[in-house]
Amino acid sequence: MNIKIIAVGKLKEKYTKTAVDEFTKRLGSYCSLSLTEIPAQEIKDENLAKKYMEIEGEKILAAIKPNSYVITLEIQGTMLSSEDFSQKIKQLSNEGYNEIVFIIGGANGLAPRVSARADFKLSMSKMTFTHQLVRIFLYEQIYRAFKIINNENYHR
Repeated sequence: MNIKIIAVGKLKEKYTKTAVDEFTKRLGSYCSLSLTEIPAQEIKDENLAKKYMEIEGEKILAAIKPNSYVITLEIQGTMLSSEDFSQKIKQLSNEGYNEIVFIIGGANGLAPRVSARADFKLSMSKMTFTHQLVRIFLYEQIYRAFKIINNENYHR
């Protein structure tokens, strides 16, 4: 299974990089994992935030293969338990999807075209988190999902 994460912005804090690196290492035995970081558009004028979101959206869409299964992370998406999330990944693998793409938007949000491209919209919470924290949460949940799928000790 190929897992691709497309994220707007770079990790800035050392602790976030350390956490993501650790889960990337752990995931190596379960899947092929890649990361595409889209440069965040610096908001110089709040009136242009929608334009910046569209620019980021174009870059996100350009990084997606046509046959990939796309999961966007959106507050208004569907919330899943860890067990349900693992079943979703297993189901997609069983259906023959070679690549699952997870998309994490930036401070401007996701462009409507990116949201429309989603095959599934996932919400981690009704709360708003920084994209850096969401990235850690996503990596951990993907790792947890593979542990559950393989009936390995980690999930409780």
